[in-house]
Amino acid sequence: MEFVYVVPREVLFPAGAPQGFVPFGPHLDRHRLLQQIEAAGFFVERARAEQEPRWKQIIPYALVTGGSRVWLLERTARGGDPRLHGKLSIGVGGHLEPVDARGPGGRAGIPAAGAARELAEELEFEPAGEPEELGLINDDSNPVGAVHVGLVLRLEAAGSVAVREREVLKGRWIERQELTGLVSSGANLESWSRLLVPVASSLPALPLRPAPGPI
Repeated sequence: MEFVYVVPREVLFPAGAPQGFVPFGPHLDRHRLLQQIEAAGFFVERARAEQEPRWKQIIPYALVTGGSRVWLLERTARGGDPRLHGKLSIGVGGHLEPVDARGPGGRAGIPAAGAARELAEELEFEPAGEPEELGLINDDSNPVGAVHVGLVLRLEAAGSVAVREREVLKGRWIERQELTGLVSSGANLESWSRLLVPVASSLPALPLRPAPGPI
């Protein structure tokens, strides 16, 4: 049985849920959000969580960039969630699991531990520095988005990137300036990725920093 980490919707969004991407800053305090996730979150059976919009499953959602490019994924028909088959994504992400709470950060470190684990499971690459935390993404307009909320981060790759789970994912670089063309052409982008295209297209290039080692 699979367990995932959830937070009650009313704790995250007491004044109503925002729709789309909200950057960390004056309108969204990063520290307070992470405190809410730590204090009010709990693990529950995934099958139950997928049917309960009163809870939001917390999903680290990482953009992997390389200079002017962003890593684009395609989910194949062999993936676990049939709702995502054939979808294109510029985010690497997944559920937070009980193993993520067993690290040195404990409950407070669950989002960071989960992000690192998901990246290691899906991709082979070396990051050029620490993750840059960008904000939150929410989209209640579809059944998948209604029960998930994303913590958006960005990692710059120090070199090449490759998909690890080749049976369920395909991946390639795409120039960030080409992303708007994907949207206008009606490409099958998952909703979060579609909402993040303007963000990814306008991200400044990061200065190259020493890579801490492979993820």
